[in-house]
Amino acid sequence: MRTITADELQLAPSSPVDGALRGEPAIVTVDRVPVMMVVPLGVGTGVHRILIDLAATLFDRGQVSLGTAARMSGLMSGEMINELGRRKIAIIRPGPGDARAEG
Repeated sequence: MRTITADELQLAPSSPVDGALRGEPAIVTVDRVPVMMVVPLGVGTGVHRILIDLAATLFDRGQVSLGTAARMSGLMSGEMINELGRRKIAIIRPGPGDARAEG
């Protein structure tokens, strides 16, 4: 997998796309921290299903919000909620300060 910096991406914005057309994934970094990934999908790939799977996984890991997951997947928010429910992924996740004191 190829790694390119954000500065390199600005100088040659088609570079990761050209690589994807050759089947080469790429990671874009800012100050050596990965911030974006370009993944070749290939012809005939069920792109919509892949986007839903990716959005659900990232939401489940707490890496994206529900709204971002919906936008990534191309679903409306209600449809994304239904998809997450079908996958048994909790939508509401109480934080450490949300626990009620037991009496």
